[in-house]
Amino acid sequence: MAAIKVHGNLISTATNRVLSTLYEKELEFEFVLVDTRGGEHKKEPFLSLHPFGQIPAFEDGDLKRFESRAVDKYIAYKYADKGTQLICQDSKKMAVILVWMETKAQPWDPAASKLAWEAGNKAIAWHGYRHNNCGGK
Repeated sequence: MAAIKVHGNLISTATNRVLSTLYEKELEFEFVLVDTRGGEHKKEPFLSLHPFGQIPAFEDGDLKRFESRAVDKYIAYKYADKGTQLICQDSKKMAVILVWMETKAQPWDPAASKLAWEAGNKAIAWHGYRHNNCGGK
């Protein structure tokens, strides 16, 4: 069992953001699927990991965190010596990187979420709807 756990759902762009960072850092982790359709993220024990009831939630040993961008930064700093280098020691270069990270975070997330829905999740949801409501066709 890995010390790092990510609780989320693969249809979540925020969950995929954290998973991408873990893969870039070449870290072993356990993925814990959260049944968002069943409302698992709005109940205990999940709420003890993420008090707002959103995904993902992150554990690294006894550290428990949420908010995907904060988790990404934590991973980048804690595991700086692993995998792809996501931070640099030059403070001026790092300042430029952080500006672009914040710039990217603000206006693009709603558009990226809509794109992810249209590109894949919509088809998955429609298939489930048809299967459950149209005689399994």
